Amino acid sequence: MAANAPVIAGGGDVVTAVNGAVGVVRINRPKALNALSYGVMQSIVEAFETYDRDPEIRAILLTGDERAFAAGADIKELENATVVEMASSQQMERWDRIRKVSKPIVAAVSGFALGGGCELAMCCDLIIASETAVFGQPEINIGVMPGAGGTQRLTRAVGKAVAMDMVLTGRKLNAQEALAHGLVSRVVPIEMYYDEAMAVAKAIGEKAPIAARMAKEGVARALDMSLETGLAYERRLFYMLFGTEDQKEGMAAFREKRKPEYKGK
Repeated sequence: MAANAPVIAGGGDVVTAVNGAVGVVRINRPKALNALSYGVMQSIVEAFETYDRDPEIRAILLTGDERAFAAGADIKELENATVVEMASSQQMERWDRIRKVSKPIVAAVSGFALGGGCELAMCCDLIIASETAVFGQPEINIGVMPGAGGTQRLTRAVGKAVAMDMVLTGRKLNAQEALAHGLVSRVVPIEMYYDEAMAVAKAIGEKAPIAARMAKEGVARALDMSLETGLAYERRLFYMLFGTEDQKEGMAAFREKRKPEYKGK
């Protein structure tokens, strides 16, 4: 883990902490390269939803350690699964629950983000990557394919050509390639990746909370709509913000040349 990452008391495969208005979630299975077992995914989802309900939390930060953000699913849980077991499992519903989290989520990624780990990073709203980060969807190498959004979110992020290459051959992207193809937001030295992600999360946390949530929703829905429909949707969100106290405070603070005090109302 980066030198300035939080030292979180207690054990468990997923640990949490609060840093100001930022809720921190850290995957803590270093011996398994932070593999995403059913239990780990459930704990991540529960932590996200808890922070989403907490009015004091305005942004969420998800991380692993320097060696691995998450190196994929826990193959031991999947190896002997049947079609019926997979279809009736609650595992995929957990991914849908992450998509419904309204507050911005920042991923701090170092080392491996493979398979489910890459899909989990792509579920977040911004990815801050260390120079050592490696992204990939290598499921084809074990006889399957991405199943938690990999073919969909990856294609939207990097385009069809690169996504096909990654999904069909198992090609991995290093941090700079991921940045060039639009998969990550920023790449920084490994000793800075957690601090940079925290700084981004805190910067988001200083903005008007309702505006941040609506802005996230607008960007997230952009690729699901035609431009005309998307612009109309954006306009409705924009108009709605003029019914908030934070809009009045933000514009008054700008006029008065002072820092705004947002209350999320």
